[in-house]
Amino acid sequence: MLSFEVFLSLPILVGCRLEELKVRPGEDSILQCQSPRGDVIILLEWRRSDLKSDTYVFFFRNQRPYENYQHKFFKGRVELRDPTMKDGDVSVILKNVSTSDTGTYECEITVRNTEGVVTETKHSVNLTVTTSGFTDEDTKDGGDKDGRDRDKLLPVIILFLVFAFVIIIITVICISIHRKQHRNYV
Repeated sequence: MLSFEVFLSLPILVGCRLEELKVRPGEDSILQCQSPRGDVIILLEWRRSDLKSDTYVFFFRNQRPYENYQHKFFKGRVELRDPTMKDGDVSVILKNVSTSDTGTYECEITVRNTEGVVTETKHSVNLTVTTSGFTDEDTKDGGDKDGRDRDKLLPVIILFLVFAFVIIIITVICISIHRKQHRNYV
């Protein structure tokens, strides 16, 4: 039979959910994950489901990250969004993404609360890195798929049309004046 102290030290799985994220090559991507606030983070593991189980995207234990456990593809490209992990933010930034970064990323957090209860929380992010299929709603700044910002382009087009209209009016007036003067001399 398990003693009460041993029972409290067994991890409890709190939850698991999947988030969809779509980014373009060359961008930095924030893989979001949240730990329960106020709990001590014992272990933080970020993995990608298609990589070997003994390598990590990001590994944190004993109050510091360990690059030697990190898969070589991610070395120097992954860091905590907030190194202090304030309010339980254990999100990481994946820098300069490429299509090779497409995959499902899993965040597993092991924490100990003030009563000594150890819990594990899991969160998954399905990251898609692609240049196709973007709409205005998919982009951060409302630009189109080529990166141009239509809202800024519209005033330029209107100004050009007004300028062209004024040139046409001036040309018509000049031609009209020239014809009147030419008739008066004949």
